[in-house]
Amino acid sequence: MSTNPSMQAFTPVAPLVESDPARIKEVFASQLETALRWRVSTANERIARIRKLRDAMMAQREAFYEAFMQDYRKSPAEVEASEFLPVMDEVRHAIGRIKRWMKPHKVWPTSTMLGTSGWVQYQPRGRVLIIAPWNYPLSLCFGPLVSALAAGNTVMIKPSEMTPAVSALMGRVISEVFPQSEVALFEGGTATSQALLDLPFDHIFFTGSPAVGKIVMSAAAKHLTSVTLELGGKSPTIVAPSADIRLAAETLMWGKFLNGGQTCVAPDFVYVHESVKDAFIAECRKIIHARYGATAHEQKHTSDLTRVVNQRHTQRVASLLYDALTRGAAIQAGGEVDVAQCYIAPTLIDHVPPGAQILEEEIFGPVLPILPYTQLDAVIADINARPKPLALYVWSRDRKEIDNVLMRTSSGGACVNHCVMQFAHGELPFGGVNNSGIGNAHGHFGFKAFSHERAVLRSSPLMLVKMFYPPYTEARRRIIRKVVDMLRMPML
Repeated sequence: MSTNPSMQAFTPVAPLVESDPARIKEVFASQLETALRWRVSTANERIARIRKLRDAMMAQREAFYEAFMQDYRKSPAEVEASEFLPVMDEVRHAIGRIKRWMKPHKVWPTSTMLGTSGWVQYQPRGRVLIIAPWNYPLSLCFGPLVSALAAGNTVMIKPSEMTPAVSALMGRVISEVFPQSEVALFEGGTATSQALLDLPFDHIFFTGSPAVGKIVMSAAAKHLTSVTLELGGKSPTIVAPSADIRLAAETLMWGKFLNGGQTCVAPDFVYVHESVKDAFIAECRKIIHARYGATAHEQKHTSDLTRVVNQRHTQRVASLLYDALTRGAAIQAGGEVDVAQCYIAPTLIDHVPPGAQILEEEIFGPVLPILPYTQLDAVIADINARPKPLALYVWSRDRKEIDNVLMRTSSGGACVNHCVMQFAHGELPFGGVNNSGIGNAHGHFGFKAFSHERAVLRSSPLMLVKMFYPPYTEARRRIIRKVVDMLRMPML
């Protein structure tokens, strides 16, 4: 057999085994005492926990390479760039900021609160659940875990059963660092997820599809549990006539085909102005050939393209492609599919007619539809007619055109002349809006997602509130009326 990693056969994995529901309940109960104790944990204690997690994860660096190769042939370079790097950045950011984040935030009194002082106290939510996806199984599990630990919570984790090698390794790392009364990971499928969702957690952080997000939100509602939902959707891209076509093609071919197209913020389809469409496609072809190979054989055997996670998802993406082709779409690059090998070539298609499934469903694979346009207003109307996406990308050198797109559309995040990188910016909130998510993550926003912002007010001897006490004499009524009238004045 070839030594090329892309040619290694998938290693058979053990049949799926669900975690014991009784054990899940025992661990959940054991975390209550820890959560109450950790409510008063210091910044240094939280930093120590994060450092232990970081060191244990990095000690398994080579083992993670092997696990990712086994699960879906993800190259070590891409494991470093898209799995380790985001977690390490989250760790570094949290360690350097926890003390500042934990400090009570003082607020000025409003006009009616003169004589009082107030502040916001950041408390751990308590026992939290993290349900992580399969597409970035390490980054999207340990990243939120760092935020949860920074905020002082105990954690129970459900990784994806679709990347069993990585999930098992993460479980070993966590068991080396934490007793289950602090952090516990449970492997399994739907039954394990349901057993966890039946418990009254203080917060649930879920990353996955909008369809499953609705199930998680419904389960959380039974206990009035707060949620952070990092979902997905069809993230549109606009390439305007003023765009730097070469740079747009270089960046979009990276953002689209990173992780085999299995990225929640990947460009899902591209509106390209008719005047630059041919030039854009030509540049994209050149870049695909330079990065993955000039022939179909070279592309299939490259070690630089992550495979689709399993045969079922490969068939799903292939079905979207075939549906578009039967409706009249044309392949401009790629198009090769091998379901048995979980392989789909980096593919560009155009002439995609309205009604094609690939324009309605999130692709989550290495296929990019290109849609020509002539009027930007029509593109904006089309975007606004769809569910709000997790990301939106616009390529243009016209400031008014850029502002027009940003002001008239809604998305979880956006990039101008870039793509995907908003996810990696630790000082920006990462999250969706409506169908693409609820709440934010990363950095300070992740800390706040796992914290309760408690309002605290302290009185002073002045006690102006006494003027509002009964009995309501005529004199007191006039005073209250004057106070209300004063509030009509502009705020200084």
